[in-house]
Amino acid sequence: MKGVSVSRREMLQGLAASVSYAALPRAVGAQTQGAAPIGPLRSDVLPAGIRSRFVENVNGLRMHVLEAGFEKRSGRALLLVHGYPELAYSWRRVMPALAGAGYHVFAPDLRGYGRTSGTEVTFDDDLAPFRTLNEVRDMLALVSAFGYRSVDGIIGHDFGSPVSAWCAVSRPDVFKSVVLMSAPFAGTPSLPFNTADAKPAAPQGGDNIYDELAKLKPPRKHYQRYYATREANDNMWRAKQGIHDFIRAYYHMKSADWKQNKPFPLKARTAEEWAKMPRYYIMDLDKGMAEQVAAEMPSPAEIAANRWLPDNDLRVYAEEYGRTGFQGGLQGYRGGGSRYASEIQLFAGRTIDQPSMFIAGRSDWGAYQNPGALERMQKTACTRMLNVHFVDGAGHWVQQEQPEATTRLLLDFLSRAREIKN
Repeated sequence: MKGVSVSRREMLQGLAASVSYAALPRAVGAQTQGAAPIGPLRSDVLPAGIRSRFVENVNGLRMHVLEAGFEKRSGRALLLVHGYPELAYSWRRVMPALAGAGYHVFAPDLRGYGRTSGTEVTFDDDLAPFRTLNEVRDMLALVSAFGYRSVDGIIGHDFGSPVSAWCAVSRPDVFKSVVLMSAPFAGTPSLPFNTADAKPAAPQGGDNIYDELAKLKPPRKHYQRYYATREANDNMWRAKQGIHDFIRAYYHMKSADWKQNKPFPLKARTAEEWAKMPRYYIMDLDKGMAEQVAAEMPSPAEIAANRWLPDNDLRVYAEEYGRTGFQGGLQGYRGGGSRYASEIQLFAGRTIDQPSMFIAGRSDWGAYQNPGALERMQKTACTRMLNVHFVDGAGHWVQQEQPEATTRLLLDFLSRAREIKN
């Protein structure tokens, strides 16, 4: 098997209903230094049995956490790790049932997101706090803060999937099982092997796929490269349609409700193959994400019919991102690339040997956007992968679109994982 690239591409694999925040100045949009700390979420936006709270000094953060199953701790715990552009709130539909099965369940707003400190970050700030292993340290510190030496499982969706995978790789003693959702983990990087007596290899050219995308007709670009640009935050935060409508269109376009989502495996990592993906992944070169999704804004009738993300729920995202902007989340797309590759080479050749499972929506392109990653995850990266599930009626937001099915899969997996460990 060829060595796995340590670019962000692999590690990642691999918002008020009627109020526009476009005119808000930066000082109002984010929690500025010296301002009074923000409080917890209102209880009326949360399902019964979930509370919003803060945990202090989590790897230097004041971390906002949603928590369920806290009344009677059984010693069994689960850590849920959200993706982008999501929040701890994204787990609200599965947390009560997991707690009802006897687990103490906690889901943080990650570093740079929501009500966790650090959302005032700017594009020019140091990326070191957002490097992969520091995100792992955040999760480890939160587990310790709750008084656990280990958790029964870590469950990560989207950006939270690689974070969870690296938690499992680096601290298998703490994270006893792992569920990866929507973003397959292609494995740890490799180091040059048996090269002591080999002739020096010829220098390899750089990755030109992004140049090749720009040469297509019409020219395209990769969304993760766009997310790493200076203009991405303001484009989405100051979206002409308003932040609520931007997030509505973005969530709609990546869900099973957008009928054009009919994913399939790509043949190779080439510009031509990538261009087969929807434009929320392979964007038009001359558009920002706000403009890209605007054309797919669902109709008022479609919004009224939406049961998995009604406007009252969407308003939570709109208010949070309207206050903070997106830069804290976007830093994660910049903090795990080649600049910090040497850190994760410490784990070269390591595999995830705990019980593992992968879940994605049947209509989710996330499982296929990195050609070959899904297969490498099953064959080499995870040595005890118990199941791979594609959930009908779900796109990218599987735990929100189909919470009952997702919960059943999680509880069945956790039961089987306990049997293996015992």
